[in-house]
Amino acid sequence: MARGVLLIARHIHPNRAIMLFRQAHLLVNGKSYSLKPNGVNSFAELYVDFQVQPASQGVRYTVYLHPKEDVRMDELELQFHHPASPDEGAFLANGYQSWSETRNLARNGRMATMRPLARPFMGLYGDEWMAGVPRGNGMLHSWTFAVVQMGRTTHLLGSLSEQTGFTLIIADGPNQLIRVRKELQGIRLSHSFPALDVWVAAGNAADLWAQYSKLALPDKPNPCPLRLGWTSWYRYFNRINERVLEAECRSVHASPYPFDFFQVDDGWQPAVGDWLTPGSGFSSGMGAFARRIRDNGMLPGLWLAPLVAAARSDLVKKHPEWLITSGGGKPLRVGWNPYWGGWYYALDPYHPGVRDYLSGVFHNIVARWGYDLIKLDFLFVAGLRPPPGKTRGQAVGEAMLFFRQLMGDKIMLACGVPLGSAMGVADICRIGGDVHLAWEHRLLHWLRFRERVSTVASLRSTLNRWALNKRFFLNDPDVFVLRKMQQQLSPAQQYTLIRVNALLGGILTTSDQVAAYGPDQHAQLREALVLQDSFIQQVEEVYPDVYRIGFILRNKDTGNIDLENGVREAWVNLTPRAVDERLPFVLAPFETKLVDRRS
Repeated sequence: MARGVLLIARHIHPNRAIMLFRQAHLLVNGKSYSLKPNGVNSFAELYVDFQVQPASQGVRYTVYLHPKEDVRMDELELQFHHPASPDEGAFLANGYQSWSETRNLARNGRMATMRPLARPFMGLYGDEWMAGVPRGNGMLHSWTFAVVQMGRTTHLLGSLSEQTGFTLIIADGPNQLIRVRKELQGIRLSHSFPALDVWVAAGNAADLWAQYSKLALPDKPNPCPLRLGWTSWYRYFNRINERVLEAECRSVHASPYPFDFFQVDDGWQPAVGDWLTPGSGFSSGMGAFARRIRDNGMLPGLWLAPLVAAARSDLVKKHPEWLITSGGGKPLRVGWNPYWGGWYYALDPYHPGVRDYLSGVFHNIVARWGYDLIKLDFLFVAGLRPPPGKTRGQAVGEAMLFFRQLMGDKIMLACGVPLGSAMGVADICRIGGDVHLAWEHRLLHWLRFRERVSTVASLRSTLNRWALNKRFFLNDPDVFVLRKMQQQLSPAQQYTLIRVNALLGGILTTSDQVAAYGPDQHAQLREALVLQDSFIQQVEEVYPDVYRIGFILRNKDTGNIDLENGVREAWVNLTPRAVDERLPFVLAPFETKLVDRRS
């Protein structure tokens, strides 16, 4: 362990056990090198500037590579000592992309791996297909950031730059290490390259996240002002037309609630990939429908999956050269979607034809049709086959910046995207998988599919990614469901869903017919709108799938947090059993109980 790094950590937190740096390791052209912090690292092939400096109550580690010749990068890794015993040291494992289930895991635990029979259909959605991701007992991993508990001390490790490559944080239980590995494997460099920028700190969770966001996004603009919206997907799925949606639009506008936007989801297009003209259900045109939404006092929103195309689409038939190919030269099957007629493929975001086509698509949606919010979905495909010399992080990051340029100042809701690529680019970002119309999707759960449609898995991600909200983007926790028909959630499950989404999300969205609500449903929605303005102090998992949310309500007159009257707790039970262990009350199955902490 470098003595200088130990002195930095002790100077910043003399009374707190900050995670101790052990070594930095570089593998280039098949040769292994150890890096000295704040010193000269000159090797035959390259010069490495490795800096370790105090930053915002933590320590910042940066690595710049300066090749002297063309080199092949194989590995870059920092190692930290983490002597956790098997029964302590929880590790927050952030999933690869929006839909990937994110949860706290015991340090001696094991991350689920997909059953082999599912991999041809959904194996490319997460990190199952990636080489070099360690698996097995006591080997856990997280992308971009991780929270590590060491006794009562909370550590946050966060990447400050994912645009050069994704950062994989590995909890190596057998060797009592935390490894921070930069995704550089196999790329060739002939120029200077900012390879790694990571911040490590210990302290109060809310304070750590505030400092992390300021370091990562020092010039981040204020979050967009949206709060409540309606989307067509979870009621009609892709069976939509302008007649049905116009009636819903009028109904939403007539409700007593301040709906900000109305989003047309999947189904407006003739086929996924064919975006220039609407399907037969929108014969008046998408521009005319956007005007109807605006006439009803809401911002018009539109769903788009810009980098995928269904096998039956005209785009695939006319331009197979635009598709990413597999090792055998055939179009790469990304997955199978029954709503799209089966298999679908990924477009190459670097192909000039694709970029020209998408420029025309966005010009239609933004300039000609007049949509103010665009939900961009299935964005993870940009990193499936990066071109030579590019990492996955570079490929997804550059695609996001391309879409940002095409959208201008319109509101971007990113979905199915690695979160590090959305930070500072997207206005709103999904932070969980799709909500199901039942508590769990039993088949997808049995298949151990981390990106599955599942209400309970979506809630776990919302509860564990809470701190991103309003710091990096507005959190989109997906919809709440209060209706009684066309769904299988119990009232307790419905109320837990809306309460957690209201507290920890940046926006609330539904597909319900609000005009059909009864008194109890109206009461739940009114309560949710009050909870939505809360200041979140802490979210902790006190038992597996049982959480405590500490929050403070805002004063309705001043808008400030109300320390005198607004201090509250929400106790969340995601399990099918009653919980009363060491609690002052009984939590019923699936219940979320709100408690006034003053009493």
